[in-house]
Amino acid sequence: MSVGEPWRELASDYETARQRPDSLDRILEWPVQQEFVGDPRGLRILDLGCGSGAKAVHWAHHGAAEVTGVDISGQFVPDPPGNVRLISGDLSDPDTMDEVRGRVYDRILFLQSLGYARDQVHTLRCARDLLAPQGRIIVQRSHPIRYAVERAEINGTSLGEEYYSTDPYQYASGWNAKVTLTHSTQTIADMLNTFAAAGLHIERAIEPQLTPEDRHRYPHKQRWLNKHLGVILFVLQAV
Repeated sequence: MSVGEPWRELASDYETARQRPDSLDRILEWPVQQEFVGDPRGLRILDLGCGSGAKAVHWAHHGAAEVTGVDISGQFVPDPPGNVRLISGDLSDPDTMDEVRGRVYDRILFLQSLGYARDQVHTLRCARDLLAPQGRIIVQRSHPIRYAVERAEINGTSLGEEYYSTDPYQYASGWNAKVTLTHSTQTIADMLNTFAAAGLHIERAIEPQLTPEDRHRYPHKQRWLNKHLGVILFVLQAV
């Protein structure tokens, strides 16, 4: 099965899940993503692994000069604004796309998508070369402890064994259990070394938590986070 097939099946399920009031994308991840992008007015944004492109449309509606979204599923929101381009393609080689090559961007986003790149260092180097002066790359990854916990339970092994395992992780999607996803996992040290090898340094990192209000409102989500730790986000600059 090609990399794109699972995502073509999952695209609508993911968008449905993302709209739920208790979606972690909505209550945990999206506020930090907006904070890290900053004021979008006048920015040129490239969203690699953009899903439906809904967030690309958000940036455009809030003043971005232009937004380009790339996703392998090719299932995009209809009728995006004129300054939004949504491209069906593999994020692994962004500099080879005609719509992207030769352009520069103030923000390049990998929101839960970098782990699907064939070679993360290569992909990040390509992204670095597309950055405008003072531009930023924003990477969001699932916390590596999450996958270690899940694999240890499935395999009857220890947290340490699975945290350091280099085997690709295959698991049934939480959005549609009939679809199996496969991607690489990394330790935190692996992530940092990947950024360094790509010529990037970390300006800021955060492991977001629910607000006290949302912890009270969605206790089942807090229980999940207590066990799996959620996500980690990085703001990267070219060295």
